[in-house]
Amino acid sequence: MTNPILSLNNLRAGYGQTEILHDLSMHVNPNEIVAVIGPNGAGKSTAIKSVLGLLNISEGEVQLHGKNITNTPAAKVVELGISYVPQTNNVFVNLSVEENLEMGAWTRPVGIPERLDEMYALFPDLAEKRNQTAGSLSGGQRQMLAMAKALMVDARILLLDEPTAGLSPKYRGEIFGTIQKIKKTGVPILIVEQNAKQALAVSDRGYVLVDGANRHTGKGSDLLADREIASMFLGGGH
Repeated sequence: MTNPILSLNNLRAGYGQTEILHDLSMHVNPNEIVAVIGPNGAGKSTAIKSVLGLLNISEGEVQLHGKNITNTPAAKVVELGISYVPQTNNVFVNLSVEENLEMGAWTRPVGIPERLDEMYALFPDLAEKRNQTAGSLSGGQRQMLAMAKALMVDARILLLDEPTAGLSPKYRGEIFGTIQKIKKTGVPILIVEQNAKQALAVSDRGYVLVDGANRHTGKGSDLLADREIASMFLGGGH
């Protein structure tokens, strides 16, 4: 039995008195891509924010490598090796690509030039534009920069919140391809995504959330092939 990198165990959490997550459980194993899909308002992004200490967990536990990190402040969570890419406002638009990457290394005391080289190898588009401002990049390139910035530290796991939102089909495909490349470097990934078909296609496992609770879970390929899930959540290209 593999010990999970990250696990959410029977979480009840929300904002103020409003409970969004109801007895939610999920986990990410080493070297896995895990997708979280479901309708708008299902609690997908809330699940990620519960890991980051950005809302109140009233019951249950978040564990990193078996250690309880429930309600740990966000800055400390990052220091523990959980890297996060929010859906919006995830780069410094007035700074260059390289300056953004250097900002991402704020918890890394040494080895920054070597890490920059690794990121440019993983994201070749960024290498060509290292001196351009992030604000001049296309939406897809900006999202790649956000992921590279998050990986400048020694990430134990990468959390992605809607990384392909608003992107063209071309860039959506590139982002999902990059996510697979990141996995090959040994960093497991938890991805919240509206483009459910593409997310499940690249994922080892998936969770379908409805009204803040687990509705279905299984291998990505099995969820893709499930007719009930397809009719409810995978229609219309999503």
